[in-house]
Amino acid sequence: MRAIVLDGFGGPDVMRWAEVPTPHPEPGEVRVRTAAVGVNRADLLQRQGHYPPPPGASDLLGLECSGVIDAIGEGVEEWRTGDEVVALLAGGGYAEQVVVPAGQVVRPPAGIDLVSAAGLIEVAATVMSNMDHVHLTPGESLLVHGGAGGIGTFAIQYAKALGCLVATTASAAKLDHCRGLGAAIAIDYSGDWLAELLAATGDRGVDVILDIIGAKYLDANISALRDDGRLVIIGMQKGTKAELNIARLLNKRATVTATSLRGRPLGQKAAITQDVAKRVWPMISDGRVKPAPETRVPLSEAARAHELLASGELVGKIVLTVD
Repeated sequence: MRAIVLDGFGGPDVMRWAEVPTPHPEPGEVRVRTAAVGVNRADLLQRQGHYPPPPGASDLLGLECSGVIDAIGEGVEEWRTGDEVVALLAGGGYAEQVVVPAGQVVRPPAGIDLVSAAGLIEVAATVMSNMDHVHLTPGESLLVHGGAGGIGTFAIQYAKALGCLVATTASAAKLDHCRGLGAAIAIDYSGDWLAELLAATGDRGVDVILDIIGAKYLDANISALRDDGRLVIIGMQKGTKAELNIARLLNKRATVTATSLRGRPLGQKAAITQDVAKRVWPMISDGRVKPAPETRVPLSEAARAHELLASGELVGKIVLTVD
């Protein structure tokens, strides 16, 4: 089969379309003939050498895909060859075929074509599991950083569907997009977003923050939390180390937590995947959550897709298509 391989770590130029051995499913796994692959910022980090796959996972890029099951490992009874699925991966998606534990595949949402479905499972699993982790409840407020990206586009709609007030930061050109998704407060991150957020909330701040930025925003995020607020960090786009004001954290009885979906135990990932199908897919099928605007690029041109994502100019999701 063919796949995108890396000739070392670095820029998009290290990516190459090449012949590689075809994987075969072990007991408890299925093999998916890929129709499309979702592109995530984690892919860019792995390409640069900053986000290695967990032990035992494929060293190929790709954390989510859609396709058709074409081989089934021993002990798998719930799937048949020919079934259309989307899959949550620890790696291996940038290829014509990929093997995945059977618990991490689900059918696509009703009414969504197979290619578009490829870009849904990673963001849905990430947002849903993290909002469960910090116990976001109806009536609370959520701040989402990067509201126009794949995670942000989904998180705004998901929280609104739960009955929460949503605030977000994004570039000035993308604020109307965020408002259209349901953000009641949309702030240009190039200005003093903290001051604007506090002004918009009567100096109260928000209950929960979903942060993809990391170190650069840590202090401001703590200031933006209400009493008993919760900050969950899922990205490190602007650094990994920052100073934490523990006194401010104590005075607010606030929580700072960080999670990663990729390295979770298989049982946890399977449970999250199945929960997405039960709880999130109906929201997508009935229109409460709409898929992000989508840019399709052939898998063989994955380097161009990485350049597009890194540019920050796109709104929504990039999906790599396989002939």
